[in-house]
Amino acid sequence: MRSFILYCLVIFTLGLVSAAQAGAEGDFIVLSYHDVQDDPSRNRVADAMTISTAELVAQFSWLREHGYHPIGIGDLLAAREGRRPLPDKALLLTFDDGYLSTYTRVFPLLKLFNYPAVVAPLAKWIDSEGETIQYGDKPAPRSQFMTWAQLREMAQSGLVEIASHSYDLHHGIQGNPQGNLQPAVATRRYDPDSASYEDAATWRKRIHDDLLASSRVIARHTGQRPRVMVWPYGSYNQDAIDIARELGMPVTLTLDSGPNSLHRLQAVRRILVTDGDTLADVVTSLYYPDTPGPIRVAHVDLDYIYDEDSAQQERNLGHLLDRIKDLRINTVYLQAHADPDGDGNADALYFPNRHLPMRADLFNRVAWQLFTRAGVMVYAWLPVLSFDLGEDHPAGKQLVQRLAPDGSPVAIPDYRRLTPFSAQALKTVSEIYADLAIHASFHGLLFHDDAYLSDYEDASEAALRVYRRQWKLPPSIGDIRQDPGLFQRWSRHKTETLIYWTQRLAGQVRRYRPDIRTARNLYARVILDPRAETWFAQSLDLFLENYDYTAVMAMPYMERARHPMRWLRQLVERVAEKPGALQKTVFELQSRDWRSGKPVANEELRTQMNLLLESGALNFGYYPDDFAREHPDVRRIRPIMSLNTYPYPKP
Repeated sequence: MRSFILYCLVIFTLGLVSAAQAGAEGDFIVLSYHDVQDDPSRNRVADAMTISTAELVAQFSWLREHGYHPIGIGDLLAAREGRRPLPDKALLLTFDDGYLSTYTRVFPLLKLFNYPAVVAPLAKWIDSEGETIQYGDKPAPRSQFMTWAQLREMAQSGLVEIASHSYDLHHGIQGNPQGNLQPAVATRRYDPDSASYEDAATWRKRIHDDLLASSRVIARHTGQRPRVMVWPYGSYNQDAIDIARELGMPVTLTLDSGPNSLHRLQAVRRILVTDGDTLADVVTSLYYPDTPGPIRVAHVDLDYIYDEDSAQQERNLGHLLDRIKDLRINTVYLQAHADPDGDGNADALYFPNRHLPMRADLFNRVAWQLFTRAGVMVYAWLPVLSFDLGEDHPAGKQLVQRLAPDGSPVAIPDYRRLTPFSAQALKTVSEIYADLAIHASFHGLLFHDDAYLSDYEDASEAALRVYRRQWKLPPSIGDIRQDPGLFQRWSRHKTETLIYWTQRLAGQVRRYRPDIRTARNLYARVILDPRAETWFAQSLDLFLENYDYTAVMAMPYMERARHPMRWLRQLVERVAEKPGALQKTVFELQSRDWRSGKPVANEELRTQMNLLLESGALNFGYYPDDFAREHPDVRRIRPIMSLNTYPYPKP
């Protein structure tokens, strides 16, 4: 009854949505299915990926009744080439893994409804002549998967496109020293015997050879080489996309969620339909395919988890996982750099890299455990400029400098930031970010609060050259500051330069982790005082435009606010003045008062969270999570932090 009521409410609400809102011309949506059983509680191979035959019939019927037009791969390629447009409400249906039910239950429905679809079998499973196949970490009956004869029959029907799902990449490989098994496509294999990772050439050969084997065996049995690559587990990267294209597969399908355009066929997003998804859930996904929900964040220092004793380090991690699961939140900002002395500079990193010492190969382990065990999205928190490379490094001396009262440039006493006007510095930091993406699995980037330039910075030689040659400004900060117009133009150029720098870093990461999201720390003063952009080279408007989220440092004690609650309310009100800003802003509270050295009381933190919600904030979190001292107390903040609605967690 609850599902029926929800369905009616969804249909009533969505009936008000126009066709234009459902998708622009040339857009299309993809649904991803796996196993289909008359009774999903029996003979289940895919567990949570199994839906009932009745549910699939209901979904197909709804699609037909509401004007959706299932399309094939040929339609997509023809539309991209300009030969014919896609129909309104274009929809692609896909079925992964090659379950027998795709032939016995899905194929008859495709013929009944005259719906085209993409079917992606794993070639090794179809090739197998044994009684079982290895499905992930468990055996499954070979009889529950199709034969080549059945696949050939579907391919010859004209309704089904047979895609590659790899030959044998639907499994995990060791991705770190701690032994985590991670998706084979986007993971560099770790060899415990040599304590080393697979290099780029070895990885490329492994992926190329597998995709080639899959393509050849599909062509041999069906008479057609696949044009589509469906990534196992939805795991892929740009290099893998390039390999698939070289082998004749210009279309690849991911499990990134959202709508699609014809300009992005190399990484098509899909909406995954799983056990428990009702028709109302699928309908909602069709109309709102990429609508993010609220975010709740715990900001975690990896320095708190690290321990020279590996056993103690694992206990620390277990403690953290228990807390995050107990909080029932959806996001963790996780430190990827080491800063044990707390000076804000990255002295070492928690992943293999080319430029700084590795304190421990730990980030990937913790990020993977948080995702798979606690069910949260992990953002890698990393500096933008403050990498302590040392004077022997080629970029180590290329630092931000400040204008002294006598007009001379001086070193910075706090963050030892690399100047964003040095090509060598940008190359170095870009390689650090690329190394992170190569060696770790994560979902987003949080750019640290070190990405600022004061109104007396940057006075380095590299910066002065840019002012003179590119910005056509006087090569002297003193002269620039004396002219209000030049001063404002200079400040905006600096803001844009830091944004450009972070976009270059994100671009490096997206080569290996294509669908990552970005967040950037913003000082609250920039929101509360219009003059503050010139003090920090930061802008709320530009951050909202250039990042998925702006992580505002909503920390009244750090800002020495006399009336913290009033200060927080005003902060939210200022953000709310900008249309859509609350959806893209995360308010980060402080759980520790660094000026006094004491933790913020649990009840006070809870009161601040309540105030944020009452003021209209949608996304918030806190920093730091001190799991060793059990602060904040999960029991006190969980009723506010938790995203569970039923059963509602007790305080």
